[in-house]
Amino acid sequence: MLCQFSFQNFKSYRGETTIDFQAATLPEFRETLISEEKAADLIPVSVIYGPNGGGKTNLLQALSCVISTIVKPVNELGKNRQNLILQQKIDAVPFLFDQTSATEPTEFRMFFRIAKSEYCYYIALRSDEVISESLYRKQVTGKKSATIFERETDGITLGPSVNKKSINTSVNPKMPYLSFLAINYDIPVISEVVTWFENCIIRSYANPMVEHQIMLAKDAPYKAQLICALNDMDIDITDYRYDEESKQLFTKRSVGSSEYELPFSDESDGTRKLIAALPVILLALREGRLVIIDELDAKLHPKLLKYVILLFKNKEINKYGAQLLFTSHDMFTLKNTVFRRDEIWFAAENDEHESEIYSLHEIRGEDNERIKNTAAFDKQYLEGRYGADPYLRGMLGGGF
Repeated sequence: MLCQFSFQNFKSYRGETTIDFQAATLPEFRETLISEEKAADLIPVSVIYGPNGGGKTNLLQALSCVISTIVKPVNELGKNRQNLILQQKIDAVPFLFDQTSATEPTEFRMFFRIAKSEYCYYIALRSDEVISESLYRKQVTGKKSATIFERETDGITLGPSVNKKSINTSVNPKMPYLSFLAINYDIPVISEVVTWFENCIIRSYANPMVEHQIMLAKDAPYKAQLICALNDMDIDITDYRYDEESKQLFTKRSVGSSEYELPFSDESDGTRKLIAALPVILLALREGRLVIIDELDAKLHPKLLKYVILLFKNKEINKYGAQLLFTSHDMFTLKNTVFRRDEIWFAAENDEHESEIYSLHEIRGEDNERIKNTAAFDKQYLEGRYGADPYLRGMLGGGF
């Protein structure tokens, strides 16, 4: 489970930027939180709103960058522990609107929880080379962190859990040491961390090709689960099959006493999107994975988007701490009946073309009071009261 992610000097983000999955002390939707004894509660869903060009996608790409940087070399050498569901490798491109940032490293820091341990992983990259890297671990209930390894340009220091004579500390500067250890050694703590990275699911529905990347299970229970979810969304598919000869997917429907097949390519845009998206979402819920999706709302009816969000917020369905991070423009779901205030984030550029993010929970009004959980989030957002205004402000006042 992701606890917190920070980064700086990546694409449109120059300063340090943090998105936090640790739940604030709020009264609403406490029953939806991911809770463990003596550990901080985590939120299951985070959504990012904002104008086009404000930095929503770049924020997701920052997280995708560090994940793909770790798992790509492991996967290329066939040493991965899990099948990857990645969109593409994202390069660490610095902020380019000032001369200093363009030559400085891009930095990432992640806090994530696996069972009873919390890890902190840090990596700094410049021109595809690793400038600095470290991994620490502590008990969820503990305060003191133990070093797994630390890497600087002048060498690598190993902590007690990996410090063996056989461990090589000489590594290609373009290779993350975490990946190097996963490729060359069988070390339990390293395997646990790399498996967590491999379990992360990254999808971008801004890319129309993703709708053709479908992971349909052949196992009867998983197949029944997907069909049931589609039926819950009023898509009356009774079955599906993949034809090996024609390399086509066919969906089946019953009309009266007869059954008919339809090629996947003839389905509506929304149905194709759901059939492509739901398998990975249901996989994440079954196994407690992190899902990162750009433009989840694209081509989806708002009620269907709400259905997907509420899957993650239902603890009877989300039993293993799956989390969803996505971008959206959809106003129908920007409601106090769907989200907690700390689950809603906004991304926007400032006057110096730097992207910034902030949560709805952080915003204070002119009276210095926080936004109430009873507020009409969608209406206030469109009025420009939260910043990150998605439309021309003049249009809201009737002029230009």
